[in-house]
Amino acid sequence: MKKVLINARKEDYENLASILEEHHHVVLRQDPVYEVKVFLPDTDLDAFIDEVRETIDLRYKENLIEVSSPEFVISPYLKRAEEKAEKTEKTPIEKLVETTRPYLRLSPGTLAMTSIAGLIALTGLFLNNAAVIIGAMLLSPILGPIYAFAISVAVGRGEDGLRSLSVLAALLLSVFVLSALTTAGLHLLVPLAVTPEILSRTVVSPIYILMAVLLGFAAVLALDRGMSDLIAGVAIAAALLPPTVVAGIATVLLTDRVLQAGVLVLENVVGMLAGALIATLVLGIGAREYYEQVAARKAMVRTALAVALLLAILFGLSLTLT
Repeated sequence: MKKVLINARKEDYENLASILEEHHHVVLRQDPVYEVKVFLPDTDLDAFIDEVRETIDLRYKENLIEVSSPEFVISPYLKRAEEKAEKTEKTPIEKLVETTRPYLRLSPGTLAMTSIAGLIALTGLFLNNAAVIIGAMLLSPILGPIYAFAISVAVGRGEDGLRSLSVLAALLLSVFVLSALTTAGLHLLVPLAVTPEILSRTVVSPIYILMAVLLGFAAVLALDRGMSDLIAGVAIAAALLPPTVVAGIATVLLTDRVLQAGVLVLENVVGMLAGALIATLVLGIGAREYYEQVAARKAMVRTALAVALLLAILFGLSLTLT
């Protein structure tokens, strides 16, 4: 349940009245500025805010919209309204954008956690132990930048999208370099066996692109619907962390398979970016203001073309290397 406080000049309130009739509201004050309190289910918030923003002129300082979440509201009318609303809540655009901010810059904590997860995955790969590899996925924070990229592009924040990609690239590069250096160091001390878990991640196929697209789509869908980010994060890490570690291992022990390992990583990365972008379109995630929508459409078109080109190149490489 959300409480929305609206301040509107008399001229704007006259246009707003028809929208308010559809929702439970109370007019608290009428002079000199109308002050209206509205209660509505969370699932109705986005559509309601869009209608209000199109109705009142927010260039005037008297006009404002404030949204909050009350602890509880006792009202049979509101209870019936919530029962009629969709049970699956849609996260407001502003909240989605806010959740991307931690992934627009590389933090030491995120880098350290990713590096540790990479080393654990390296251990599991050499031990041929799937349980250890899964444990590494639980620690890996790779989902965040992919999610931030999709949301940023969808709302027209191209620069933020590029920042999130740079964070993702830095995390994957750190895993790759650390895996290569660790493998080289261990290889000088003890004989290292190339296990089936390692070899399975040096095989490329166009089917991995489809899998990655579905993973990217499912991850954004899960986060938008308020599902656990741990589940989505493990799914993303499963497709990115072990293959990146194997790419590092291959530079030392499997030099003839380095290209295949690298292509597999790129297939998964680009595929998940594509799936995440598709999810934002399907879910209707986008900017509110008209000028922001124009910028968002341009950013989405340019990004979609670039991603489609990369997917086509990777698809061709997969067929060649299969």
